[in-house]
Amino acid sequence: MNLLFNLKLAENYKSNSQIARVLTEDWVLKNSYCPSCGNRDLNNYDRNNPAADFYCQNCSSDFELKSFRALPKLKIVDGAYNSMINKILSNKNPNFFFLQYSSNYSVLNYLTIPKYFFTSEIIEKRKPLSQDARRAKWIGCNILYGNLPQTGIIYIVKDSKAINPKIVLQQWQQTSFLIDQKLSNRGWAIELIGLVDRISSETFTIKDVYKFEEFLKQKYPNNRFIKAKIRQQLQVLRDKGLIKFLKRGIYQKGNSIGN
Repeated sequence: MNLLFNLKLAENYKSNSQIARVLTEDWVLKNSYCPSCGNRDLNNYDRNNPAADFYCQNCSSDFELKSFRALPKLKIVDGAYNSMINKILSNKNPNFFFLQYSSNYSVLNYLTIPKYFFTSEIIEKRKPLSQDARRAKWIGCNILYGNLPQTGIIYIVKDSKAINPKIVLQQWQQTSFLIDQKLSNRGWAIELIGLVDRISSETFTIKDVYKFEEFLKQKYPNNRFIKAKIRQQLQVLRDKGLIKFLKRGIYQKGNSIGN
């Protein structure tokens, strides 16, 4: 994988944002692959397509690309709030590529986040634009990147080093079961993945997870059986290979969680 951009493409551009767009989109087309199925040939949509930037003809996955000089730690600005929420609720939101590049236009970090990790709770409504703005009262959104579980952030390039595609595909497939779950169940599974991520040790007990009970009560005030829900979701994660059952009440993180 060549991590250098083709700078000749930017010779006729002066705007930094246009230069970044041209260079990063070209790099993805020539160097990236579909992290869902491994297809080496991604295609780009028309520039004004509101759905996504790239698609895979093999598995029909859509991808939206966002590029940065410095990868935000907490929030990433996205498009219209209502549009994003409607896409999530109808399961038509795209997967994401996030690309961080250096001052000399080479790839530092390139990562993907599967679409099924995006729930309405991950999307933050921004304040409406002022009455005097060109798009008066338009409401955008932020992706709460910092709230995503680490398991849902899959690096293709990390610290200027390409990750073995087999590892990327394995990490994607380990959580792909989420796409078939209802949004309510998916939210719980993602929540438990994130909580297990936060446990520092590789081996943990069910009591370690029960410590998050008050946090979950605040998040799901209508659920009176938090501990039972925790046990249910741990069983789901165990059945899908994300955690391993060692013995009664004791688990071990799998290859994906926490790594």
